[in-house]
Amino acid sequence: GGGRGNGRGEGAAAPATAPAGGAAPDTTPGQRRPLIAIIDVVPGQRYTFSDIVIDAAPTIPPTLIKDNFPLAIGEPIVAQRVQGAEAAIALKLPEEGYPFAAVGQRDILLDGATGDGVYTLPVDIGPRSRFGGFETTGKLAFDVEHVELLARFKRGDLYDSRKADDLRQALVATGLFATVSVEPQKTGESAGDDTEYVTMLVTQEAGPPRTLAASAGYGTGEGIRLEGSWTHRNLFPPEGALIIRGVAGTQEQSLGATFRRSNAGRRDRTFELIAEASRSNYNAFEALTGRIGARVSRESTPIWQKKITYAYGLDLIATSEDDYDFLLADRTRSVYYIAGLTGQLGIDRSDNLLNPTKGFRVTGLLQPEGSLSGRFSPYARARVDVSGYYPVTDSIVLAGRVRVGSILGASRDNLAPSRRFYAGGGGSVRGFGYQQLGPKDPNNDPIGGRSVNEAAVEARYRFGNYGIVGFVDAGQVYRGSTPTFSNLRYGVGIGGRFYTNFGPMRLDIATPIDRQPGEGRVSVYVSIGQAF
Repeated sequence: GGGRGNGRGEGAAAPATAPAGGAAPDTTPGQRRPLIAIIDVVPGQRYTFSDIVIDAAPTIPPTLIKDNFPLAIGEPIVAQRVQGAEAAIALKLPEEGYPFAAVGQRDILLDGATGDGVYTLPVDIGPRSRFGGFETTGKLAFDVEHVELLARFKRGDLYDSRKADDLRQALVATGLFATVSVEPQKTGESAGDDTEYVTMLVTQEAGPPRTLAASAGYGTGEGIRLEGSWTHRNLFPPEGALIIRGVAGTQEQSLGATFRRSNAGRRDRTFELIAEASRSNYNAFEALTGRIGARVSRESTPIWQKKITYAYGLDLIATSEDDYDFLLADRTRSVYYIAGLTGQLGIDRSDNLLNPTKGFRVTGLLQPEGSLSGRFSPYARARVDVSGYYPVTDSIVLAGRVRVGSILGASRDNLAPSRRFYAGGGGSVRGFGYQQLGPKDPNNDPIGGRSVNEAAVEARYRFGNYGIVGFVDAGQVYRGSTPTFSNLRYGVGIGGRFYTNFGPMRLDIATPIDRQPGEGRVSVYVSIGQAF
């Protein structure tokens, strides 16, 4: 429709008039006066589609364009609907084997007398195509063979732009590129069935491969913890990374090196070799530990959150640790040599890796281990973690978690203190110091147990980039291998969140219910990410 003026010009303001009685208006310089704007709009003729003509060669299936073109004869001609329909065709054809499809310039013939509109759209579908080979060019991070390993399609598959986009995202997820693109290239080579092969051209621009990272946290009973790392993500191409990591804390110090091969032999599979030395000094134990391990895993990353994850591996541990000896009524130090296997399986149906608001997660961990000191003594550590998230409103989320763990096949005294279960702290039962729940020695220091159960409920309220969390935690550690869910201890508290683009910053303050002698009134925890 068009606009029409009111006799004083299009959209003009009405002139000021003298007030009733003929008095002159106040004309004090600089005084603001109200103005009245009058806009008169005439919508004009409304047009509808009397015919829709798609000028395109036959497709397979024959109704491919028609079935995905959401315009119909008789409906009003709305610019937004027309543009959306054309975009739908431009998107759908490359998903169904037509990588070079192009939507031409539309023509709409309008009849002002009847309100009819004849719509014509030329579409060049291009050759129907199948995936062929790969080529790569530019400043390479790795060769074409590794590009092919990342692809979720093989030669002869019907072209699908979604699979091409998936390959580009997998390349981005390596973290090795400043820019990278994936584009089909015509070859003219017949693939049979009236199709042609296309070559996927990957244009690489390798980015800086080195990264420095650091993080800091604090927890009552844990003290201050600073962690830093240096990573060269492609020191051993393709995707062979060397990682040097160190921890400097008031109660924990460590230094380690990791060789990590990402997409090792197949996409999403990671292989790691790990060597580290650490010192831990907690009320429960003081330990000097060396560890060598190998691990194969499929894990979520900030770019790829996977529904199914797994990990399995081998650890060789040598550790010197002190423990309270009830027969000697004193702390004694022993050296433990441990060999163990690790198996982990996870299901993640949550909507976000670092800040979930709906869905659930389940993780199971099984660690068959054995002492290599003297006669081989096997045992097994098992643990299950379940968490769930429910959005009450757009700004309020209820979250809950449960953990149950058990050690079978060994008495507590035959277990290295660091391999026992503990509870209490920022990632466990808030309101209590780190590892402070469960059995104690005569000095009121924790000695760990063979089973554990924990639970937590949180109400998370977010407003903008800030949030408030109220929570109740519960848990206990037991001497026996079966958690009895008795004598649970509870902690309550409140927390603050500051949401950033890499995850929330967390500050939690909690207090124990029915506080016992030796337990602090208030515990504080600072870290990155939600509690669970």
